Amino acid sequence: MVANAVIDGLDRDPPMASTGSEWQVLTDRVMGGVSRGTLTREMIAGRPALRLRGEVSLENNGGFIQMALDLAPGGESVDAGLWTGIEFDVFGEDQEYGVHLRTPDLIRPWQSYRHGFRTLPVWQSLRMPFAGFALHRTDAPLDTTRLRRLGVVAIGRAFSADLALGGVRFFA
Repeated sequence: MVANAVIDGLDRDPPMASTGSEWQVLTDRVMGGVSRGTLTREMIAGRPALRLRGEVSLENNGGFIQMALDLAPGGESVDAGLWTGIEFDVFGEDQEYGVHLRTPDLIRPWQSYRHGFRTLPVWQSLRMPFAGFALHRTDAPLDTTRLRRLGVVAIGRAFSADLALGGVRFFA
C-alpha cells in the first residue's frame, strides 16, 4: 500500500483541489449568523497555501467559518477504508481549529465527525487518525469507506481566524 494519497497538493488553479473538487468558504450566515470569512490562495512562509481568514462571531446563534471540500466531484463518496487517517500541513497563530468529516449517513447540517488541532506560527504536518474523530450530534459510527466531505473549521468562540493549509492527504 502507498504511504499516503493526496487529497489536495495545491497543484491546480484555485479553488480546484487535486481531486477535481473545489474548495468553498462557508460561514454561519447560512443559518442567520454574522461571522465572515474569506478563502484565498497565497504564499505563506515560503509555501503555496489556502488561507482561511475571518471573524467568528457568536451573535445570532452563529459561531463558525470553514473551508470545505467534497472529497470527490459531485459530492460522491470516497473509500478511505485502507487509510489510517488524514494528514494536514498547517500554519497559523496559536489557535484551536477543527476538522469535520461527513458521510452520507449524516443528513442534518450540524452533524459531523470532529477532530481538533492547534496551529502554530510554523508549518507543521498534523496526523488525525480516523479513530480519534468524535461523533457530533449523531449515533452513526464513522464509516471511512463512505467519506463525502471534509471541512477545516474555526468554530465555537468569538475570535479572528487565520489559518493556512499547505496540503491534505490520507495516510496509512
